[in-house]
Amino acid sequence: MHARTKAAGAALLTTVLLIAAAPSALAAPTGCGYQISTGERWATSLCTGGTGEHRIRVLQRHFLPEVGLIPIEGPWQPVGTVSYTGISPHTTVSVWVETRG
Repeated sequence: MHARTKAAGAALLTTVLLIAAAPSALAAPTGCGYQISTGERWATSLCTGGTGEHRIRVLQRHFLPEVGLIPIEGPWQPVGTVSYTGISPHTTVSVWVETRG
């Protein structure tokens, strides 16, 4: 019976140590928003809380139907930093902030 108690204690200790050594969970970016200026042809995103990264995403439609949609994305940026991209003069279909981490 004593050996079984030691084995259970060792297993519990191992589990506690593994949990303590694991990296803490990251909180996804929060407080995200975007701005777009079709006249000046730019779009930006900014996330103000959490951790990880974000980027601005824009989908535009080319004026020539055979060309189709134009996906545009800014660079990945850490929370608190602006992601910026230039956009085309074509019709904007949608704008959103993509996040990771």
